Amino acid sequence: MAQALLGKRLVRLLDGQRLAGTIVETEAYCDAAEPDLACHGTRNRGRPTARTQIMFGPAGHAYIYFTYGMHWMTNIITGRDGQANGVLLRALEPVEGAAVMAQHRTDRPRREWTNGPGKLSQALAIDKTLNGAYLYRPDSVLWVEDATPIPPDVIRRGPRIGLGQTPEPWFSIPWRYWIEGNTFVSR
Repeated sequence: MAQALLGKRLVRLLDGQRLAGTIVETEAYCDAAEPDLACHGTRNRGRPTARTQIMFGPAGHAYIYFTYGMHWMTNIITGRDGQANGVLLRALEPVEGAAVMAQHRTDRPRREWTNGPGKLSQALAIDKTLNGAYLYRPDSVLWVEDATPIPPDVIRRGPRIGLGQTPEPWFSIPWRYWIEGNTFVSR
């Protein structure tokens, strides 16, 4: 799913205006037979908590959480009910609502509006009020749309970013995906 989401469009309806971006970078969590120790769903012995309940399904819902005391992170739940699987949206290429995104990312150049998971949430005004939103209903205020498919030969993969003290092999597993050459991919 992390690869399949590349090239899709994330859309946020804010005060009647569409803010949208092409998904250009993702990271997968918990998509394995063994529990992924970098995933929030493995905490609490793999049982849901008030924070992680959304991760355990059903698929297609947003899991929005706050991190580092300052950033909202936007994820799409991808597993079967009862399994904590999700994809973190790491970066978008802005395509609609540039003026509003610029206001949300004041004094930043366009290439820095959405080139990281906290930045894209800020640019699209995504916060905890959207946690649990179903992302495949166009009558919502946050959804995913189909767009031009990305050719497989421009998709790259590597280790996930910002895993802190996560042990191996989970620290280095190549579950981060991005579109090669896209200037909005995070550093």
